[in-house]
Amino acid sequence: MGGRSVGVSVSVQTVSPRILAAVSRKVAIGGVGAVWRPALDQVWSFLRTQPGLRTDGHNIFLYHHPARRSDPMDIDFGVEVVREFAPSGEIKPVKTPAGEVAAATHIGPYDRLGQTHDAVHAFAAANNRVFAGKSWEIYGDWNDDPAKLETTVMYLLR
Repeated sequence: MGGRSVGVSVSVQTVSPRILAAVSRKVAIGGVGAVWRPALDQVWSFLRTQPGLRTDGHNIFLYHHPARRSDPMDIDFGVEVVREFAPSGEIKPVKTPAGEVAAATHIGPYDRLGQTHDAVHAFAAANNRVFAGKSWEIYGDWNDDPAKLETTVMYLLR
């Protein structure tokens, strides 16, 4: 099952969990921009003191969608790691969900990421699929050219 919307290809995949070192924050819709960097700075500071915990894992934001869109959302701002670890202060191990997801890869500037989320929502509606309350973004390797940035968007399906 696949689909295209706004030039974005969406597919259904089965994924395994990923382990993250993460900081959790409760964020109002639209407030992610003000919180993500300080949260990730904490995670990266922790990882620098834990040799071997991270090898080549990417930044991942795990969204726990509230029942009402107007409510603040719990978000885990994390970095993929290779194994479980003991929590340290606000840093804790978190796993992305396993199961069936609607997935799309966004190529381009982060300020247009909403178009990819919209494409996944359109795909789900067109294919009578229901989201299961969690989504996540996997941020690819940094590129100085914003047109070459890659972010994978995943929504857990019921």
